[in-house]
Amino acid sequence: MAKLYHVPLSPFCRKVRLVLAEKRIEVELIEEKYWELEADFLRRNPAGKVPVLRFEDRVMSESTPICEYLEERFPEPPLMPKSTDARFEVRRMVAWFDDKFHAEVTSKLLYERVNKKIMKQGFPDSGNVKAGAKAIKFHLDYMAWLLDRRRWLAGDAMSLADFAAAAHISALDYISDVDWNRSEIVKDWYAKIKSRPAFRAILADQVPGFPPPAHYADLDF
Repeated sequence: MAKLYHVPLSPFCRKVRLVLAEKRIEVELIEEKYWELEADFLRRNPAGKVPVLRFEDRVMSESTPICEYLEERFPEPPLMPKSTDARFEVRRMVAWFDDKFHAEVTSKLLYERVNKKIMKQGFPDSGNVKAGAKAIKFHLDYMAWLLDRRRWLAGDAMSLADFAAAAHISALDYISDVDWNRSEIVKDWYAKIKSRPAFRAILADQVPGFPPPAHYADLDF
């Protein structure tokens, strides 16, 4: 069985979990306090980051290479389109959420509100929280603009781009930092993707000291 060293609210770990579940690959989830930089974990990934996937005889790190490896090994159901141009757009959107969205929103809201407390790094920086709350509005509007022109974020078929976005959005939704009244089309997109069987384990996550809102696991929110 595959083993995934992860943190429940990490969007990068959630992205890999979604791909594993969509591909119906059985995996054992092992919570890893990566910030403690224990020797055993650093041997698995000297970068000291999660996720780390142990699969067959390989130990793999970095969420997007892991996801693309799984896509190539297990092409059904597909999460990458066939055409070169369409694959580029998926990769562009994955990078948008894992780089820009993460830097401007996830790191300002989730990391300040949750990670700092768990890692015992002090209190949230109110300036960062305000900046993240402002930035997420721009990103939700951009998602709405895309979804007004496409069935899914990167095109006409669900792809790794949607899983990357949903991984970040779901982690923020766990701490009630997504304004679902801002865009009906984004809310409908999220309702579709969170209703997939691949999402069930993520919606069952419970982080001690941080109970999710009532709507978090509600498929009809």
